[in-house]
Amino acid sequence: MNSMIPALQDSHNRQFSYLRLSITDVCNFSCNYCLPDGYQCDSKADAQPLNVHEIKNLVTVFAQKGIKKVRITGGEPSIRKDLAEIIATIKGIPGIEIVALTTNGYKLSENIQSWIDAGLDALNVSIDSLDPSVFQVITGHSRLQETLDGLNKALALGLTKVKVNAVLLKNYNLNEFSRFLDWVKHTPISLRFIELMETGDNREYFHQNHVKGQDIQTRLELSGWIQRIRGKNAGPAKEYEHPDYAGSIGLIMPYSKDFCKSCNRLRISSLGKLHLCLFGEGGEDLRPWLQPGINKVLDKDLSRTLSDRVDVALKGKLPEHYLTSHKTGSTRHLSMLGG
Repeated sequence: MNSMIPALQDSHNRQFSYLRLSITDVCNFSCNYCLPDGYQCDSKADAQPLNVHEIKNLVTVFAQKGIKKVRITGGEPSIRKDLAEIIATIKGIPGIEIVALTTNGYKLSENIQSWIDAGLDALNVSIDSLDPSVFQVITGHSRLQETLDGLNKALALGLTKVKVNAVLLKNYNLNEFSRFLDWVKHTPISLRFIELMETGDNREYFHQNHVKGQDIQTRLELSGWIQRIRGKNAGPAKEYEHPDYAGSIGLIMPYSKDFCKSCNRLRISSLGKLHLCLFGEGGEDLRPWLQPGINKVLDKDLSRTLSDRVDVALKGKLPEHYLTSHKTGSTRHLSMLGG
């Protein structure tokens, strides 16, 4: 790492090695916990997402500052026709060890080979139900089998870091809990149960469907599941394994005590804004410093580079989110920053 550029650390002594990079806020699904009315364009009409050149400049600086893992998110990132080029570009940046992708499975079977060829290391696929009719009610699409086919192809191609995300919902898929476990018994994936999060647009839905992550954790532990030690560059999930199961279980519980204490990730929006927390206010616009010459001092008034601006912004990162107080910041829906 370039010793001239300080490592990413906030005022609470948390270090950051994981960057979640949204490459579009557009999503072609209409999940009822996120975009029940489908995607609604709320950006300026002429605003375009970061291009490949801007992404390269951005990730290069973050890699110099200690970022090792980049997760590509959306919206739905596979909507971008240059996704394979983006993966290859990020993977080629010195210091980047892991390039991951989170997708709803759209055209997964068709594209997974090209993504792996481009350098993809890890894949997360959202599958909120194993029942085709419930899957359609939640997502607005009857693509369950297509998504499962894509997932199986990824495994067949030798991709070893494969995870499935499922948001547990009291009135929709909670009764599938045992079915999900039966699936993991013979499928070598990490199934992550995600606790439903309240956003600006889903308050009533949240109160009707929220399932406490702690209840699921207790249920697993009483059934013999053992918690793994969390890796340095891992995401926020508590990972569990069982000797009788081929796969593992991850729990993402944002309402649990000390959830933010081990935070190691930062977020970039599709328009180039740095977000210190999924549920924070606003964001620091980095896009003006992503053009050629990013290491030059372009801000004559403040006299600081892109790296300096990131450091200054990071000083404002709060010790935790305030979801338990129903404060969701500027996050209206999860598609804005890819969760």
